[in-house]
Amino acid sequence: MAEVLTSIEELRSRIDVIDEQLVRLLNVRVACAVEVGRLKHEAGLPIYQPEREAQVLAGVRKSGTELAGPLTAEAVVRIFERIIDEARRAERAARGSDESIREPEE
Repeated sequence: MAEVLTSIEELRSRIDVIDEQLVRLLNVRVACAVEVGRLKHEAGLPIYQPEREAQVLAGVRKSGTELAGPLTAEAVVRIFERIIDEARRAERAARGSDESIREPEE
């Protein structure tokens, strides 16, 4: 029983490290998205660009299929839909915008 608890604790420690890495990477990704948003604003482009979003989701779907693991490609897409939503929210906040955007339908 002690061995099982040790293994659980070791795995949880690994998960904690991975979670920290994910948060760092997500912040870097969103910082890039905010900069893209600044450039879009300068160019007079809207924050929501469905073509680009579709492109990103197609790319992560492909990666989710090719890098087969416990997550299905569709699960990866759902995760990235949330990441994109939060990046878009950060873009709007950085712009100080009340710009209403058409959110994608589910």
